[in-house]
Amino acid sequence: MAIFPKNKILALAAGCLISTVMMAAPVPEGEQNSGKQKASSEQNASYASARPEVEAFIKDLVKNEKFSRQEVESVLGKAKKSDRVLELISRPAEKKLEWKDYRKIFMTDQRVNEGVDFWQTHAETLAKAEKEYGVPASIIVAIIGVETYYGRLTGGFKVLDALSTLSFDYPPRSKFFTQQLKEFLILVREQKLDPHELTGSYAGAMGIPQFMPSSYRAYAVDFTGDGQSNIWQHEEDAIASVGNYLKENGWRAGKPIASKARVQGTKYEQAIGKSVKPAKTLKQLETSGWKPVNVLPSATRAAAMSFEGEKGTEYWLGMENFRVITTYNRSKLYAMAVHQLAKEVSTGYKTAVQNKKTQATVANKS
Repeated sequence: MAIFPKNKILALAAGCLISTVMMAAPVPEGEQNSGKQKASSEQNASYASARPEVEAFIKDLVKNEKFSRQEVESVLGKAKKSDRVLELISRPAEKKLEWKDYRKIFMTDQRVNEGVDFWQTHAETLAKAEKEYGVPASIIVAIIGVETYYGRLTGGFKVLDALSTLSFDYPPRSKFFTQQLKEFLILVREQKLDPHELTGSYAGAMGIPQFMPSSYRAYAVDFTGDGQSNIWQHEEDAIASVGNYLKENGWRAGKPIASKARVQGTKYEQAIGKSVKPAKTLKQLETSGWKPVNVLPSATRAAAMSFEGEKGTEYWLGMENFRVITTYNRSKLYAMAVHQLAKEVSTGYKTAVQNKKTQATVANKS
């Protein structure tokens, strides 16, 4: 197993997944692969050195990353401006979903069942990754399930086109995406990949786990031992990369993620903040009227949260591992979806394993 050396892990990379640029609400499935459908209508962008911002980008790569001007100009010369990317990134945000609506998207029988199937198919790899990184297999499966429906919906936009468009034709986030374009060109050189062939989301997130280029360079893992971290086609690499990402962002092995809570009194709402950082101990939160349903040490730190569920307001306490999940996507709705999907898939997987054992026993006796 070969993880990129620590000196390649950039400070910028932390948390630079798709979550940093997308809304909490997921992209509709019909738009996941719309890049392929729109490709024929895109027009070649004038990403030439005549544009000051492109010239500055080229000079930076030549001076600081030892690229030749010719190779950078050659790559950018084949990049295409995508009007569809600009439409998706700049359209007005959809109405903010409440938990009761957001939950319905991910907590479906089909997504749970496919998660069980994914786990059964990759049980050995998941067990190895859990041991290596201390992250439960259920959490890794759930993140991949939420991000790309277990690798089925990884996006159909060419990463080079998406990142070039957002770097040079989307001023509001130009700085961020220019850095991601730089990281992308470095990673394709390091991994000996074709920059014109790699696909991802409209924001440039790549592969089964939807890593932005900087996150790829920081956390992607070669779990197959073939010398390349192939998060596009190898589930093994994707699984390990998610585990490594969470570990490097502070995952605490064996520690709780979240607990439902009971509230009472008149001060409990004052304890709810915007941050999911677990700043107070359960003992401190208890003075505000919060009590976890699960039995936890009073010194455990947690963040008080509320969600609008189908049967009314739900109260939850999120611990440090809940916060770590939000580094993958900066939304407490996302983290709660991952947490609950992981539980459902775990239950389904254990049942499936037990059923197989029972069937084997019956078969041996007959």
